[in-house]
Amino acid sequence: MEDPQDFLRQKTQSVTESIDPKKWVWIEDKAEGYLSAKILEVNGETLSVETKEGQRLTVKRDLTQQMNPTKYDKAEDMAALTYLNEAGVLHNLRQRYFCGMIYTYSGLFCVAVNPYRRLPIYTDKVVEMYKGKRRAEMPPHIFSITDNAYNEMLQERENQSILITGESGAGKTENTKKVIQYLATVAGSGDVKAQKKKNLEDQIVQANPLMEAFGNAKTIRNNNSSRFGKFIRVHFGLHGKIAGADVESYLLEKSRVVSQSSEERNYHAFYQILTGADAEIKEKFLVTGKPEDYKFLCDGVARIDAVDDEEEWKATCESMDTLGFTDDEKSFLIKIVMAILHFGNVKFKQRPREEQAECPNTSDAEKVAFLLGIQVADLVRALLRPRIRVGHEYVQQGRNYEQVVSSVAALSKSLYDRMFKWLIARINKTLDTKFSKNYFIGVLDIAGFEIFQVNLFEQLCINYTNEKLQQFFNHHMFILEQEEYKKENIDWEFIDFGHDLQPCIDLIEKKMGILSILDEESIYPKASDKTLIEKLKKNHDGKSPKFKLPKMSSKNKAHFEIEHYAGTVGYTVMGWLEKNKDPLNDSVVDLLRKSTDPTIAGLFADHQSEGSRKKGSQFMTVSQLHK
Repeated sequence: MEDPQDFLRQKTQSVTESIDPKKWVWIEDKAEGYLSAKILEVNGETLSVETKEGQRLTVKRDLTQQMNPTKYDKAEDMAALTYLNEAGVLHNLRQRYFCGMIYTYSGLFCVAVNPYRRLPIYTDKVVEMYKGKRRAEMPPHIFSITDNAYNEMLQERENQSILITGESGAGKTENTKKVIQYLATVAGSGDVKAQKKKNLEDQIVQANPLMEAFGNAKTIRNNNSSRFGKFIRVHFGLHGKIAGADVESYLLEKSRVVSQSSEERNYHAFYQILTGADAEIKEKFLVTGKPEDYKFLCDGVARIDAVDDEEEWKATCESMDTLGFTDDEKSFLIKIVMAILHFGNVKFKQRPREEQAECPNTSDAEKVAFLLGIQVADLVRALLRPRIRVGHEYVQQGRNYEQVVSSVAALSKSLYDRMFKWLIARINKTLDTKFSKNYFIGVLDIAGFEIFQVNLFEQLCINYTNEKLQQFFNHHMFILEQEEYKKENIDWEFIDFGHDLQPCIDLIEKKMGILSILDEESIYPKASDKTLIEKLKKNHDGKSPKFKLPKMSSKNKAHFEIEHYAGTVGYTVMGWLEKNKDPLNDSVVDLLRKSTDPTIAGLFADHQSEGSRKKGSQFMTVSQLHK
C-alpha cells in the first residue's frame, strides 16, 4: 500500500543543480508554456538566450520573466517565492505535481491540480494527521483548509465558508466531497446508539453520490462533471458537533436532458437505471432497451471507461436507503427518468398541406402516460391541439411538427429540472434535525468556467456566474491578503482587484447588455437568432471593450466573442431565444397537475399558465431567473 506521506511532502529534498537567477530567465513557449533559458548577452532591451535544449534565441527583455533560486523548488507556499510571476507559479506547481503533490498554498489560497487518479491522501489516518493542526505545521491539503475553518468557527463563534472555484474538470466536486468527509469524521456525534440507525454523518456524506447520479454527467473534459451549482451548509451545535445540513442548488443544465454532443452523455441516472435496474423494476416502470434506443441518449456516448453503471446504480440506491427514501419516492425518480426517455421516442409527422401535426403511432405515448399517471388520449390531444387563451376565451390551437417536437423537449427539460429540485428538497428533509444549530460551515461548488469548440447559451450563463464569483473572490480574498501586508508593515498601495472584471460583467448584465437584449428579442414575435446577432453587433461592436467579432473560418463558427477573466470565448447563437423563453405547453402541464401520482402532480403546483397570469405581468425568462 502506498504511503500517503509520499504524496504530501518529500522526505528528502532532491538535489537540484544550483543556478544564478540573474543569469537565467523564463521565456514563453507555445508547447510548454514557459522554458528556462540562460542569458548569453544583453543588447539594450533584447536578450540573446540559450534554452536547456541548446536552442539560441533573441527575445525582448520585457517578454521574459525572472527565475527563482533553486532553493525555492517545490515550495509548499508560493508566497515565499522571490519572484511571484506566472512562469514561477506554473513551474512550482508542475514540479510538485510530477512528484505527486497536488496541493500547494499561495498565501491564503490553496491550489489543487487534478491528478486524474486516486491518491492515498484522504484516509481516516490522514484525517487524524490534520486534526487540530495549524496550517504551517502540515503539508498543504484540503483537510488543512477545512480544519482551520472548523477551528476558526469554534474560536471566533462565526460562520465560515469555503469557496471552491476553477474551470470545468479542475476537481471542484471531488474536493467538495473531501471537505464534507473531513467534517463528518472530525465533528461526528460518535453516538453509539446512532450507529445502529443511519447516523447523520453518513447521511450527509451519502447525499453527494445521490446528487451526482442525477446532477452530474460526462462532458468532453470530465467524466463526472457537475452540471449544477450547490452551496452545502453543514450546521454545528455549540460544542462543534454536527447538527444537520442543507443544500441549495443552482442552474441545473436542462438542455442536456434532450441533447448532448457526440463525446458527452446525459445525466448518469439515465444509464444507471437502464443498466442496473432489476427485473422487477424493469417490468414495473417500462425500463427497456439500451441507451442507443432512445432519442434523448443516442447522440452521445453510452459508456464511460472504467465506470460500471450497474455498480453505480447500486451505490445510488444505497444512498437513497441511507437517506431514508421510501419505495414510493424511489419509484417516483425512476418513473420521471423513464417517462422522459419514452417521451423523446414519441413519433410525430406533419399532415400534408396542413399546419397540423399528428401522432400515427401512440405506443410510446402510452408508456409516457402510464408512467406519469395521465390518460394517453388527453396527452396526445394536449400536444397536438392545446387550449390557449385568446382574449377572454379559450380555443384549441393546431400545432405543426416543429412546434410539437419543441413542446416535448421543453416539457422533458422542465420535468427533469423540477424532479431535481424535489430531490434536493427531499435530501434537505432528511438532513434537517431537531438539534440546536448555532453555526455553519458553507461549501460553494458551482459549474466551472467552460471553453468548448462550440459555446452556447448554457456556457454564457455558466461563465457569467463564474465571472461574478471571481469578482467577489478577488475583491474579498485580496482585501484579506492586503490586510496581512498591513499587519506586517509592508509598504503597499491598496488595489481593488474586483474592478478588473467589471467591464465584462457590465457587457453581460447591464441595461442593453447581452442578457437585456436577449430578453427584449424574446418578446418580439418575429425575432430570430439572426436579429439577435445583429442587435448585439449594433450595440456592442467597437463600443464594449470586452466584445469582439471573431475571424470567421471553417473551424470557428462563433458569432461573437467575450474576453472573460479566464480567456476569450466565442459564442454561437443557436436557439437562444427559445432557450431563454423556455415555453411550456400549459395544456399538458394542467394534465400533469391532475396526475394520479401525487408527487408528480405536485411538481407543477407553482406553475402559472399564460391564462392565469395577472394582467400586465410577464413571464420570467431564463436569463431573468439567472440574474
